[in-house]
Amino acid sequence: MVNKQYNITVFPGDGIGTEIMKEALKILRLVADRRKIDIVINEGYIGGSAYDRFGEPLPRQSLDLALQSDAVLLGAVGGQQWESLEYNLRPERALLGLREKLGLYVNLRPVVVFEELLDASPLKREIVRGIDIMIIRELTGDVYFGQPRGVTKDKNGKRKAFNTMVYTEEEISRIAVRAFEIARKRRKNLLSVDKANVLESNELWRSIVSEIGRNYPDVALKHMYVDNCAMQLIRNPAQFDVIVTTNLFGDILSDEAAMLTGSIGMLPSASLGQDKALYEPIHGSAPDIAGKNIANPLATILSVALLLRYTMARPQEADLVEKAVSEVLQDGYRTQDIFQEGKKLVGTEEMGKQTLKKLAGLLN
Repeated sequence: MVNKQYNITVFPGDGIGTEIMKEALKILRLVADRRKIDIVINEGYIGGSAYDRFGEPLPRQSLDLALQSDAVLLGAVGGQQWESLEYNLRPERALLGLREKLGLYVNLRPVVVFEELLDASPLKREIVRGIDIMIIRELTGDVYFGQPRGVTKDKNGKRKAFNTMVYTEEEISRIAVRAFEIARKRRKNLLSVDKANVLESNELWRSIVSEIGRNYPDVALKHMYVDNCAMQLIRNPAQFDVIVTTNLFGDILSDEAAMLTGSIGMLPSASLGQDKALYEPIHGSAPDIAGKNIANPLATILSVALLLRYTMARPQEADLVEKAVSEVLQDGYRTQDIFQEGKKLVGTEEMGKQTLKKLAGLLN
């Protein structure tokens, strides 16, 4: 069998992006070297760093790199110095552009609480112990892309802003199929979250998800309103297996769920399309700590594990990366965001070094 060559585009981005990406790439290169995976890595600019250099957050050359790749590995974008820019020039617009141009309609956010970090969660240990949730967010529909949208003025000069919440049957069907397939490989429990009692677009969402569910009799499907789900994530998060929801609600719920772990510096994400993918930590660019060697690189390293799992179909290697992270935490190493008394406080580079060392041993 011919060994496939994987083209990976790397966008370190802004703020702490360059620091965390440096450590993540060491992990990826080690796995590729030890397992004889043929990879080609091309680096480009995106977000604020791209605006400073090219005058736009997603320049044509960066988009072309992404379109020609099998997957994109992204650090973080954004920062206060770009907040005064026009809306279409802000760093975050690059992310929306990539999702649209690459057809990335599925966002996966695994929420796993490591036993070693139970006390880092703001909730009680008995509430968060054993949490293993997969949140699946639809990524290219809803109010983020719906038309019409904009800001207008009436005859008296009073401003009005509007966005359109819209979903098509095709958009709902394809995310539902992905959700059922993922649930089938886990604990076979799927929760669809919506606001069907007041929104017509969500009424259609619930109807189509239910129709798709008839093709998956082995998966238990339930529905829940988003406000109840937000409450239940705090009250009893361990009840959830797989959650599928809309773009807007998924954005909010996944960030809420992230805090169950104690730090968003621990959580990776994957955005998938038909043949393209983007992997990134869910945290931002944290410009206040950029360049200080204190950022947590583990979410980006765990994003590499997702890349191995979904783009390269290397579940065993993905498991080993995740195990290496777990073992480093077991050894007591902590960056500032997850530090606890009695543990070993280390910086970005040292945390990356320790994880790389653990992984090297596991790959032998």
